[in-house]
Amino acid sequence: MTARPRDFVQVDVFGTAPYLGNPVAVVLDGTGLTDDQLQRVARWTNLSETTFVLPPTTPAADYRLRIFTPGGELPFAGHPTLGSAHGWLDAGGVPARADHVVQECTIGLVEVRRTGDTLAFAAPSLLRTGALDEEYVGELVAAFGITRGEVVDHQWVDNGPGWAVLRLATAADVLALEPDLTRIPTAMAGAIGPYPSGSEYDFEVRTFAPAAGVPEDPVCGSMNAGIARWLATSGLARYRVSQGQRLGRVGAVGITADDDGTIWVGGATVTCVRGAITL
Repeated sequence: MTARPRDFVQVDVFGTAPYLGNPVAVVLDGTGLTDDQLQRVARWTNLSETTFVLPPTTPAADYRLRIFTPGGELPFAGHPTLGSAHGWLDAGGVPARADHVVQECTIGLVEVRRTGDTLAFAAPSLLRTGALDEEYVGELVAAFGITRGEVVDHQWVDNGPGWAVLRLATAADVLALEPDLTRIPTAMAGAIGPYPSGSEYDFEVRTFAPAAGVPEDPVCGSMNAGIARWLATSGLARYRVSQGQRLGRVGAVGITADDDGTIWVGGATVTCVRGAITL
């Protein structure tokens, strides 16, 4: 297939201002490209994710999305979902239902809701939940450079990428982590800790994805979505997360829930780069 220019945007997601969140590269026409080509572009952009918009295969969806990290394809990811929906809408995409975009990806259909200037996605169901086994907790503790006694709780929060999370006593404990990811090269894991009552944010989250070729993801929608489903079981349905401080970012993730139990993961989206990529 002859290479041709294709519309391309780079969207900042979850930032409290442009260039402070998590960027995603979005190729708005991914038709006719091989898997090898898609992966090559994702390695080249060297972002945590690069996405490719395609025609849907089901009438219920507005478009289909493939999501690649530098290390491989993901069945679902959060900030790429919001960034791609933003790019698609900004490029003139018209959803079948006003202010509700339906994205088709490997994990299934994901709804994105637009409220004013904010986009939020409906947290997908968890593929794996429950406590981690103690052997794996030990591996994470060793890699994170902490003791087992510093772990308040732990859980599988896997909605596709394979996330596991440790809950620490405080947000400061999370920010202090200096992980040795060579000890957990196949992990998709993170940590969460609460801020004191009355703080601007309720939790600090950090996300480490060596299995996907991403040492630390600046602001991670899918892990926050998985954590939100876990915390909802204890009645916590509305809170704010800070993420990205250790990487020089200022990310903010808002978690809300509808009366029917649908959990929404939302934040700011803004196009920072617009042009064409030749593929």
